[in-house]
Amino acid sequence: MRRRGRIAVIGVGNEFRRDDGVGWAVLARLRERAEQRALPPDTDLATCDGDPGRLLGLWEGARLAVVVDAAHTRPGTPGRVHRLALDAGCLAQPSTTSSHGLGLGEAVELARVLGMLPERLVVYAVEGAESELGTGLSPAVAAAVEPVATAVEDEIARSGDVSAGGAAMTVRHFSVEGIVQGVGFRPFVYRTAAGLGLDGWVANVDGHVEGEVCGPTRAVEEFAARLRTDAPALARVRRVRLTNGVHARPSDPGFQVRLSAPGGGRDTAAREIPPDAAICDACLGELYDPRDRRYRYPFINCTDCGPRATIIEGLPYDRIRTTMRRFPLCGECAAEYADSGDRRFHAEPVACPACGPRLAWEELRGEEALRAAVRTVDRGGIVALKGLGGYQLVCDAGDPVAVAELRRRKRRPAKPFAVMVADLAAAARLAQIGAGERAALTSPERPVVLLGRRRWRGRAAPLAPEVHPGLSRVGLFLPTTGLHHLLLDELARPLVVTSGNLSHEPIAIDDEEARGSLAAVSDGFLTHDRPIRSRYDDSVVCFTGRTRITVRRARGLAPAPLPLAVGRPVAGGGAQLKHTFTLAADGRAHIGPHTGDLADLPTHEAFTTSYGHLKELTGIEPAVLAHDLHPGYLSTRWATEQPLCRVPVQHHHAHVAACAAEHGVRGRFLGIAYDGLGLGDDGTLWGGEILVADLSGYRRVGRFATAPLPGGDAAVRHPSRTALGHLLGGEMLGAPRPYPWLTRPFTDRLDPAEVAAVRAMVARDVNCPRASSAGRLFDTAAALLGLTDQVSYEGEAAVLLEAAAGDEHAVPLAHRVVRERGLWVYDSVPTLSDLLRRQRDGEPPARLAAAFHLTLAIVTAELPARAVGEGAPRTVCLGGGCFVNRRLLTEVKRRLQAAGLRVLVGGQVPVGDGGISYGQAAVAVARLAGEG
Repeated sequence: MRRRGRIAVIGVGNEFRRDDGVGWAVLARLRERAEQRALPPDTDLATCDGDPGRLLGLWEGARLAVVVDAAHTRPGTPGRVHRLALDAGCLAQPSTTSSHGLGLGEAVELARVLGMLPERLVVYAVEGAESELGTGLSPAVAAAVEPVATAVEDEIARSGDVSAGGAAMTVRHFSVEGIVQGVGFRPFVYRTAAGLGLDGWVANVDGHVEGEVCGPTRAVEEFAARLRTDAPALARVRRVRLTNGVHARPSDPGFQVRLSAPGGGRDTAAREIPPDAAICDACLGELYDPRDRRYRYPFINCTDCGPRATIIEGLPYDRIRTTMRRFPLCGECAAEYADSGDRRFHAEPVACPACGPRLAWEELRGEEALRAAVRTVDRGGIVALKGLGGYQLVCDAGDPVAVAELRRRKRRPAKPFAVMVADLAAAARLAQIGAGERAALTSPERPVVLLGRRRWRGRAAPLAPEVHPGLSRVGLFLPTTGLHHLLLDELARPLVVTSGNLSHEPIAIDDEEARGSLAAVSDGFLTHDRPIRSRYDDSVVCFTGRTRITVRRARGLAPAPLPLAVGRPVAGGGAQLKHTFTLAADGRAHIGPHTGDLADLPTHEAFTTSYGHLKELTGIEPAVLAHDLHPGYLSTRWATEQPLCRVPVQHHHAHVAACAAEHGVRGRFLGIAYDGLGLGDDGTLWGGEILVADLSGYRRVGRFATAPLPGGDAAVRHPSRTALGHLLGGEMLGAPRPYPWLTRPFTDRLDPAEVAAVRAMVARDVNCPRASSAGRLFDTAAALLGLTDQVSYEGEAAVLLEAAAGDEHAVPLAHRVVRERGLWVYDSVPTLSDLLRRQRDGEPPARLAAAFHLTLAIVTAELPARAVGEGAPRTVCLGGGCFVNRRLLTEVKRRLQAAGLRVLVGGQVPVGDGGISYGQAAVAVARLAGEG
């Protein structure tokens, strides 16, 4: 018989069924903490596999039993935490059930019948995402372990204060960390406390929320629990701390929202910045309600939506520290701001036509300015529109002349444009939309979602072919602001809405800057008088089945933090292309907004400005700076100029480390990194790499065969040169290079002078750096199939090759994996020879493109299989821009999983070079821990 009056903490689950093991993980974390700070001596920590008899035996006679379990809800949000208390009368509700088949309500009822109930029972149920056989929690559930462990400790600490009648008065100071400013958290705290009859106050302090509550112990306990479980939709509560209050009770009765305190808080945790949020349904309803005073007001917002990161100048988050400080509230807005029952209670960007920003088009204002923009687009013109995070260029997506002219003026000959549509129904007319894609389109983040376009045979296509030339996918997104909705309603057609910049320049945010750089691009400016503080382009995501891939992390996603087990503050400087940076401290990593390619001074200045501002906002002052090995990258040069301890990180190790860190992988893993180019630790260019790694280091175990890049960077811009490099100088690994009679159809269509020059360069090894690059092999295949000889943006040839493959079925091409100097090497020469042979025999390009994808997937399964046979780990982390290719990713995952390997790919962290900075930070953290 267990002793009575004790505290029982029980982790329920199966640690070998992924998220079902969350209860065990929380118990393990509590045991780790107990080594540093002791739990009360009458506390028992135990695990249970879900057997009801054992569960009841563990909690029988306890004065407090806390159960942590995985739960399944429909619909569910992985990582969401439910707190259920016995006296709350909600345990028998069927909406949340244990993942072990025994509902919590049934377990309690059985205990009641048998007389085995504890005096008090609290259940923390964590919604799971994955319950198949395997170890390791999904990222969302893993992120919940720490806060749930903290919550359990708080339950134990509070248990000593609860009197038998529950009427004891308690004063608690609370501090809440996470994304809790700019998301309606103070109004939520106010309403929660007032609803429970508690006295006290709440305020934004530095980057967090703090306050004090006083009232009956049970009510205070319920208040603390609701802070974690009932927070507003845009909030992300990371930690709730409760300590004894400073005073016996607040001096003033009731609950109040106090003025914010800029600094001086007791917390030293990094501050978290709320991303911008798309217009909510409530504001959208008011926008179209003629009776509402904000009818057709483009800048409508509330605590649930509107600008955040793009207008914040400093923390704590208050109107006076945003670009809205220039707009004093009118009487009606001030009344809403002060009304605890109003949706705009303490909504800092609140505004209306009487006191807020106004639209402008030259000398026109308001509705007249909007009508002028509508007329311009309707007549085939291009409008520069001032959006949330920067200027956007807008034209009619169905007008081929307008789209072609936008390409000419913007100097963007081929890269696809994003298209904004009015709603989901309009999107569904243009593209095929799955459940995950539908959720992403309508989310507050409102990213551009890459979708398979519909075929329009026999009917006029609603999108001009110039929107996405030669491609089978189109990027669609829904309106993010009231202004976008009004523009789409007036024009009643899909609109190209693309970054307001010239090609390779940062998006314009300053009005004067925009008029200078975009005057030759646009036919007019639809602007307004609310300044943009921070530059945020549109985010881009895509889906492969249920797997979400982030292509670009920007507006709506950045700078929301991601988990990273970091203590000492570190920064990742990023790469050269698709640049981001990362600031990490206190268990969180903040990936800065997408900057673009660090190719010139304007982009570099945009990066350094963004870096300095996010450092100021988060309060993270890095002690260590991680950077790429390549000395020519502007990010590397910048890093060497900083007065910080530096950690060089190999490019492809950063790719796979980013994936591993996002998924919480501990220990060794097998990394597969496929991209264009990155400098290897041997001084050569890599890009098709198999690594046995952990976060602190790696060992190269496999690679693609090397080939010269005639002219260096010139070959990257000219896939025909890359193809010549493979045909004339591909690494000799036992197979003969393609015979002249196979290569002649390709070389005969090229400029003879160029072919002769490249042949001489390769023969003499002049300006022909060798690369083991998967990305350049895609370029080669695209060129051999006649899809493109010259590209205008990174990855264009590979995108065209994927589009050509479509859904074609094909027989794989010839391929070899050989042992070379201790590495497993994919010999691509037989693949290219077979491709040319089958092309000569008349096989169509689409089928050959599909065969190429299939061949690379087979090779990608074979290389790790050889490594696993030699003792490599069975967890595989995929990284690099090649895995944005849906066909490649689908085939690779299927084949690796069929071989019994656990396959991970980045979801929140960009899979391409946009995720490099996060991987660099993760490597730096691991190396610092190893040194400690």
